Amino acid sequence: MSISAKWLNKVKWDEVGLVPVITQEVGSNDVLMFAWMNREALAKTVEVGQAVYWSRSRKKLWHKGEESGHFQKVHEIRLDCDEDVVLLKVEQVAGIACHTGRHSCFFQKFEGSADNGEWLTIEPVLKDLPPGAGGAPAAKDEKVADKPKRTRKTADAAKNIEPGKTES
Repeated sequence: MSISAKWLNKVKWDEVGLVPVITQEVGSNDVLMFAWMNREALAKTVEVGQAVYWSRSRKKLWHKGEESGHFQKVHEIRLDCDEDVVLLKVEQVAGIACHTGRHSCFFQKFEGSADNGEWLTIEPVLKDLPPGAGGAPAAKDEKVADKPKRTRKTADAAKNIEPGKTES
């Protein structure tokens, strides 16, 4: 792997050497998450065929799924028209991209008006993840919508398992 490869020079890296990355599920086109990459992360992603990001909080490479097992197999990598945003089209292993155990990191939806709006959780937790595997407790003031709105079947739903429950 060479982080000095010519193709990497086309990306417009920000002042600290990062580029924003949108990760989208191949097939459903669900936006799964947003993250950052540096040159090494993008080169490693191409090399291994799985998503590797740069963790700004840990200041190190983060191979998605290294702790949780929820790897992202890369099918396609695109660069936007300004050459400053990367789009990954991935197959999300086990259907869980978010550290909260949900399919997508974008599980909160705004409802209401500018004066009295609120964020509602509309995606179910598919699997409780232990803290070491990227799991995090739900916010104490989290509002949950009456019925999660899903446009695609989850692995649990296909097996008639209630979201958040495990198979016996």
